[in-house]
Amino acid sequence: MQRWRGLEDIPQDWGRSVVTIGSYDGVHRGHQLIIGRAVATARELGVPSVVVTFDPHPSEVVRPGSHPPILAPYDRRAELMAGLGVDALLILPFTAEFSQLSPADFIVKVLVDKLHALAVIEGPNFRFGHRAAGTVDFLRELGSTYDYRVEVVDLVERGEAGGGVPFSSTLARRLVAEGDMDGAAEVLGRPHRVEGVVVRGAQRGRELGYPTANVETRPHTAIPADGVYAGWLTADGERMPAAISVGTNVQFDATERTVEAYAIDRVGLDLYGKHVAVDFLAYVRGMAKFESLDGLLEAIADDVKRARVLTDTYDLKR
Repeated sequence: MQRWRGLEDIPQDWGRSVVTIGSYDGVHRGHQLIIGRAVATARELGVPSVVVTFDPHPSEVVRPGSHPPILAPYDRRAELMAGLGVDALLILPFTAEFSQLSPADFIVKVLVDKLHALAVIEGPNFRFGHRAAGTVDFLRELGSTYDYRVEVVDLVERGEAGGGVPFSSTLARRLVAEGDMDGAAEVLGRPHRVEGVVVRGAQRGRELGYPTANVETRPHTAIPADGVYAGWLTADGERMPAAISVGTNVQFDATERTVEAYAIDRVGLDLYGKHVAVDFLAYVRGMAKFESLDGLLEAIADDVKRARVLTDTYDLKR
């Protein structure tokens, strides 16, 4: 999949294409319907498919300080989109100047002049341009002038998560924040992932016999509620079952909120400075302060045991 950052990165000889536009944070199952339709339409028409998204999130520019928690960083979104068959990803830097583009100017500058859109695939609530004034109807109206068609994917994906409401990034963020990893996975179509670089922490886990990878997450990352989770730690392409702790480590009166993952039954891992991924499968228990070190060690041993069973069971079902 080709990746472009800014309109100037698009090849000058780029021909017609099928385009879909959106933030697509998380590339959840609702997003997958739209992106999948764009890919299928592009193949039917014999042209490439392009996903257009924005960095930073438009809300951060329009309303500074309102950046929502991020379900997936851009490189992860690109990986997921490539898996759906997308041919090119265009990330547009969303600046104050860009936010002033009228819907008509956006269509001309992006869809017509650069991507030569043959078809545009969107959901029914798609909005674009200055003050989000552009609608799907307006997009369709200008399609007759600029020789592209518009298809609206009105299929609504829903399940038990969130009480049966339609899947959305907002719902996924809420479920993650609540520690409902089952619900989040239903919306996302996979376990929620947090990424970052392993840094040195207080090394208390190592002293207790359970060395953890202290993951320094990226700004605005959607981090699950405080607690202990079962999941996986992926480093250097290897996925390892893990017991994961999120919180401030109340046992030692720490104040910094951290994400720490213990790779079960692994000895001698040196992950400092490496980029890793932590996938959250299931909530095990809440944070607790124990009366003694023995009580803490007993709880950790139980956490590891439960995490091992949960990850093994999950892998057997797949």
